[in-house]
Formats: sequence, C-alpha cells, structure tokens
Amino acid sequence: MVSTFPPLADALAAGPVVLDGGLSNQLEAAGHDLSDALWSARLLAEEPAAVVRAHLAYYEAGAQVAITSSYQATFEGFARRGIGAEQAAELLARSVELAREAAGQATAAGVTGPLYVAASAGPYGAMLADGSEYRGRYGLPVAELERFHRPRLEVLAAARPDVLALETVPDAEEARALLRAVRGLGVPAYLSYSVAGDRTRAGQPLAEAFAVAAEADEVIAVGVNCCAPDDADRAVRLAAQVTGKPVVVYPNSGERWDAAARAWCGSPEFSADRVAAWAADGARLIGGCCRVGPGAIAELAAGLGR
Repeated sequence: MVSTFPPLADALAAGPVVLDGGLSNQLEAAGHDLSDALWSARLLAEEPAAVVRAHLAYYEAGAQVAITSSYQATFEGFARRGIGAEQAAELLARSVELAREAAGQATAAGVTGPLYVAASAGPYGAMLADGSEYRGRYGLPVAELERFHRPRLEVLAAARPDVLALETVPDAEEARALLRAVRGLGVPAYLSYSVAGDRTRAGQPLAEAFAVAAEADEVIAVGVNCCAPDDADRAVRLAAQVTGKPVVVYPNSGERWDAAARAWCGSPEFSADRVAAWAADGARLIGGCCRVGPGAIAELAAGLGR
C-alpha cells in the first residue's frame, strides 16, 4: 500500500519528525537470536510477524518513521544462505510491507498520523558482517560500490517507501556511490554517516563528507547515526552549515559495540534532554539507533511535543 500522507520532505519543512530506535535491540528483547550474518534481516523470512511487532512498539511510543529491517539484507548475503535472487527481492520488498503493516496497526489502535516508512540500505561492510562497516575503506572503486548498491535500492524503491535510508555510511567514497545509485529511482533519500569525533569512520573530515550530498536533489536530509551522542551533538551543527539541508540524527545509546566479541560494553549516555539542542541546530529527523528502545523514543517524542 502506498502512503497517502504528505511527503516526508514537507513534514520536515514543518518541524522535527521522530524516528524510531534500534530495531535489533527490540527484537532481541523479544527473545530473538540475531547473531548470524543476516542479523534482523533473517526474520524477514523466518518470523515476519516479529518484525511487525517491533515496528509497532516504536510507532506506539511516538515514532513517526519506522526504519525497515533491510539494513543487512542484500542479494549477496541472502545468496550465501541459499536464497536466490527472486526470493531475495521479495524479502527486500517485504521489509517495506511489514513496516507499512505496523503503521496500519498503529493507526487502527489510535496512533495519529502521519506515519512514514524509511527503507534501510546499510553500507557494503554490513554485507561482509566482519566489522568493516565501522571502518570503511574497502579497497573498492566508487563504480563497483555503485553496482553493489543499485540492485537492492531499485527493489526497495519499487516497494514505495517514503524515503530511502542510506545509513551508517562509514566512508565519503561510499556515500558518493550511494548517491549515484539512487539517481532516477523516484524516491527521496537521506544520507547518514557513522562517525567518530569530527571524522567519518574512514577518517575523512565530516565537513568534506557532508558536502558530498549538498547538491544532491534526491537527498532530503543529511546527518549521522550509529555514533556516540556526544559526536552527534557536534555533527548536527556542521551538517546544517555545510549542506543547508534538514539534518537527520539518531545516535546509539552511548554503549560501545565490540565487533570481535559481538557484545556491547560501557554505560548508556543517550538522553532525550539533547533533543531540543539538536532541533535548534537544524535536526529535523531525530531518533535513536543501537540500544535505544521504545522508552527512550517515548521520552524523545514527548520532548518534541509528539
């Protein structure tokens, strides 16, 4: 079902819009094992109802945008599990359909709209499932990265999400590939980097990385996700200054992911108290990433008057 709500870009022009929180932590809290290479994308085939319930929890908490479970869903990743291209395309499209289903259930339960769906496209390194999504610098030219991203973006766009979420991008060169890959798809996109301090995970200055999207007509917001809340504070101001576009921001809880141990460590630092400053600095898509659950999103939404 195609959304009948006003375009997301119009909503951003009117004021901040609430993104959801971490999908994987919500699924894990419900008892699902996401330890394999497909991560939450495994449930697209094995237990789609669980994905709907996770999205619904965020809509009911006050999120206006649900990010689909397709972050780690790729033709190559599915192929390693014996899933052919046709079925892989069906599962990618299903990720959008499940989020739409959750939005419908939320509306039926009394949640007021508009409710939107962002189709997630993670970086090349997410397909590798070896921690390189936090490093970038894969040794591949932009053209090859574009060839990797374009087929699944075509499938996701054909499912008619409200926006394509080009998220957790560690490298400005991969951002260039993604921006080339979304041209002509007919669906707007936002570009969100994974950062460390004032640089991308690959080490490029954030000002240069944000500038990659400044003139991209398809991009309706630029910013950061899957980073420390302190890094998000600094990045929001810079993204607004460099691009003149609305800013997207959804950091992690502040705990640190140990890719070798496949475990989180440290203490949470995410707080809804940061929201007002983000909005004042230009943030218009605001939520949480890993380890940020419905409770935190409810507080965030309340702080934005949602």
